[in-house]
Amino acid sequence: MLTSPANFKERAEVAETCVVRLGIHLPAVVDGFDDATEIAYSGWPDRLYVIDRDGRVAYKSRPGPFGFKPAEVEAVLRTLITTSAH
Repeated sequence: MLTSPANFKERAEVAETCVVRLGIHLPAVVDGFDDATEIAYSGWPDRLYVIDRDGRVAYKSRPGPFGFKPAEVEAVLRTLITTSAH
């Protein structure tokens, strides 16, 4: 039987396991128990977001997993990196 994490450390460990097992090569964040990030960014349906340095949504994918276009995310990230370097 699966149990929900009882504290933030356990929640982070579950997230780390998911990142490793799924082979995710992007930075990941762990939401707090209040799920404020999920609420703020409409966690359902699943989407990929890129947030710029000013905290604005620079990219929002179509619903996943079929709406996930890693090349689009990469292009936005490259643009953000290029423009922030100048």
